[in-house]
Amino acid sequence: MENICNEEHNPLIKSKSQNGSNSNIHSLLYRSCSEYSNLWKIAAPSILTRLAMFSITVVTQSFAGHLADLDLAAISIACTVLISVTFGFMLGMASALETLCGQAYGAGQHRMLGVYLQRSWVVLSLASILMLPVFVFATPLLKLVGQPVAVAEQAGLVAVWLIPFHLSFPFQFTLQRFLQCQLKTAIVAWVSGAALAIHVLVSWVFVYRMRIGIVGAALSIGFSWWLSVLGMLGYTLFGGCPCSWTGFSAEAFVGLWEFFKLSLASGIMLALENFYYRLLLIVSGYMHNTEIAIDALSVCVTIYGWESMIPLAFLGATGVRVANELGAGNAEGAKFATLVSVVNTVLVGFIFWLVVVFFNKNLALIFTSSSSVIQIVNDLAMLLAFTVLLNCIQPVLSGVAVGSGRQAVVAYINIGSYYLVGIPLGILLGWFLPSSIVGMWSGMMSGTVVQTLILATITMRYDWEKEVRKAQILIKDEATSNQ
Repeated sequence: MENICNEEHNPLIKSKSQNGSNSNIHSLLYRSCSEYSNLWKIAAPSILTRLAMFSITVVTQSFAGHLADLDLAAISIACTVLISVTFGFMLGMASALETLCGQAYGAGQHRMLGVYLQRSWVVLSLASILMLPVFVFATPLLKLVGQPVAVAEQAGLVAVWLIPFHLSFPFQFTLQRFLQCQLKTAIVAWVSGAALAIHVLVSWVFVYRMRIGIVGAALSIGFSWWLSVLGMLGYTLFGGCPCSWTGFSAEAFVGLWEFFKLSLASGIMLALENFYYRLLLIVSGYMHNTEIAIDALSVCVTIYGWESMIPLAFLGATGVRVANELGAGNAEGAKFATLVSVVNTVLVGFIFWLVVVFFNKNLALIFTSSSSVIQIVNDLAMLLAFTVLLNCIQPVLSGVAVGSGRQAVVAYINIGSYYLVGIPLGILLGWFLPSSIVGMWSGMMSGTVVQTLILATITMRYDWEKEVRKAQILIKDEATSNQ
């Protein structure tokens, strides 16, 4: 079995790590194309997966938006404020697997991937249960931060029915990364695509045929996400990963504290980042024509979130590539993978910048037919476009940190850049500029600029040989502790 595992999983790693001396002979173009191929083998299916899973929420918001303005405002608040907190935190916690599984895979320790997966289930499931009060007490929490009574109560109703959706996160995110680290991304993409297709049908049945309305829309999200979980779980448990899944193991309960600390840093990192621009929706609760303002901003935030799935896919792919190369002892390969990832995601970001600038009215029509909402979205289009562009670089730089196990560093950078620079400057500009939303948004963009510059500086100063030694020590210690 071990020989089969090595033949199946190691070629991509060997081509870079064990033949590192040959890379000096090849041209820069050849190296670039090779790394580009390795990156996109992970990133392309991951992009399709993330877009499909995020589109499940978008489809639901679209159905709700054509019911009533209040329903769109309620499900937008529930999904883009409440869910964004738990989504970002759980997604970040799951990214610890990109470090551990990626390095273990690069070092040929395939069995440990299954142990890490089970360990993540324990930690993330406990975390998801502890976060349930966010949904149960959603109405008073939203009223506390200034949301209108009608919106807060309707969003609170939606939040309760989104609990099954939230409870799928520990399994959805960890299974994705477990399979992604083994380059088994195609199966994840197929499962996600099937879940999206079924979701469209289920949403139509719940909302229009069964007349369940906003509750049906919320339930359909949880149903579709759990369907995706069952698909990936079935593939994993029933022969899809013979080398990395060798059955349930008591080793999953060893080293839980160390795993929790690494996962917690990742969770804070992405939760702060994911929630940052969602604060605009809370600010909109203090504006005139509140429902229209919330609807317009929710459209912008949803488009931003939709596009963010691509940089986040590159974050994951970069984390895997960097972790693979570090685990295989190839410092130069990890450095080159970082450079290629940055170039790719900037090009993709520029394409989306063009799409938002030239097709903003058409994008708004996906969510609403209200002319007032569409006009506000049009007014905010340029800010949205530049936010999308800025959002393309820093996820890849964060992915480098994830691949090398530096999640805690990025968490501190996020706190400083977003909440000590971006928010105060946003409040200041929101106070002085004629449009408070434009001022707030512009100030918050400065936080993203500061974050990107700091991460770029840290990445350029990386001692890659030192990172290789750290990865080798981590893998050796883990192997020793499980003997």
